[in-house]
Amino acid sequence: MDAHKKQTGESEAPAVCKACEARHGGICAALSASQLVELNKHSTRRKVEAGNEVIGQGESVGSYSNILNGVVKLSKMMADGRQQIVGLQFAPDFLGRPFLSESSVTAEAATETEICCFPRPIVERMVGEARELERKLHSQSLKELDEARDWMLTLGRKTAQEKVASFLYLIATHIDPEKSGGNSTTFDLPLSRADIADFLGLTIETVSRQMTKLRKENIIVIENNRHVIVPDKRRLRYAAGND
Repeated sequence: MDAHKKQTGESEAPAVCKACEARHGGICAALSASQLVELNKHSTRRKVEAGNEVIGQGESVGSYSNILNGVVKLSKMMADGRQQIVGLQFAPDFLGRPFLSESSVTAEAATETEICCFPRPIVERMVGEARELERKLHSQSLKELDEARDWMLTLGRKTAQEKVASFLYLIATHIDPEKSGGNSTTFDLPLSRADIADFLGLTIETVSRQMTKLRKENIIVIENNRHVIVPDKRRLRYAAGND
């Protein structure tokens, strides 16, 4: 056996874990081969159609998930029924908050999504046993906090065009990491115009108008109303008001 494989135990990890899209970028990267074997025994893969809930706000948490592919929309609802999209999650994000008994948000598949689900007791026990897993979850929480602060700036200070460009840049750099490494990228919008407007605090008409402006300035190309091509991500980043 290769010395490195012997040391890490990678060769002993379940085949399904080795081939997993989220294996090396998600929380599972922090687990040993034996822990992966145990987790794999209790895990199930689910496909969630666009528009279906993964978990509702206030629901009891029985499991956590890794997002394998697709986009998950997070929203919060007020007592009077008003609802606000508060975030998006992408592969290989961990979906859920360990040690919380009920979900504080509604998680809904924005696109066709595949997730790998783990029972809550197993994950919470492993968090106590694996320092690297604890660090990985802590790191994701801090990353989400930083992104939330950046989004507060977007909503509070940016112009309508900068808001729309910021949203497109977020998708361009997160929806498919394999394609976002270069200077150009392409993707299908994971949200409707109405959801984009809700997320940005704009009207649907304003979102459409700013999309048209970005298209006329050759910052984006739109095909079939949903498919977006970004020829130069640096120009889109600049349009978003980022240095």
